[in-house]
Amino acid sequence: MEKQYLIDDFKLGESWRIFKIMGEFVDGIENLHDLGPAVSIFGSARTKSSESSYKAAEKIAELFVKNEFSVITGGGGGIMEAANKGAAKAGGRSVGLNISLPFEQSPNEYSNLSIEFHYFFIRKVMFVKYALAYIIMPGGFGTLDELFEAVTLIQTRRIKPLPVILVDSKYWSGLKEWIVSRMLDEKRISPADIDILQVMDDPEEIVHTVKKMVVL
Repeated sequence: MEKQYLIDDFKLGESWRIFKIMGEFVDGIENLHDLGPAVSIFGSARTKSSESSYKAAEKIAELFVKNEFSVITGGGGGIMEAANKGAAKAGGRSVGLNISLPFEQSPNEYSNLSIEFHYFFIRKVMFVKYALAYIIMPGGFGTLDELFEAVTLIQTRRIKPLPVILVDSKYWSGLKEWIVSRMLDEKRISPADIDILQVMDDPEEIVHTVKKMVVL
């Protein structure tokens, strides 16, 4: 069984692992270089198919495909499965960037292009490199990680600005209010940084906003 704590496992003389890292970058780029316009959709792997956020993710992905976008997810269950399902149902490119985890994730059946990663940071590069927008559904720590990774890269101008849309105002409004009342009020961020995040509920409005903000 492969060791769980991959970063901790780097030791003197094990620099050969760099070649495995390079190989994952090459595999990702070669598989995704001709993907075309795409959005990355994030959310909890624990979301059940009966939940409203699952159905919303499926609908949003379907609408994006009908508007000539591909859909990229983390390739697992829950929201990721829903988005891949919606994209596949609409006849589009349904990409799953799966991560090998010791106790949680296995690829869902709806991605028609599945790529396996061992390293989170390489997977993150693929999410942001090939996406014209980030769609953030309700989720946990992993979803927050992807959200703030994108926000930080936009804020520091390491990537071109892209829409970052938080879906489900009931779930996310408290977070944005906290960012304003604490981070902004205490001058930890600038007023313009608030504009990076948009909170929306309607799938049609989400797709329309992305189309208006990006060039296909």
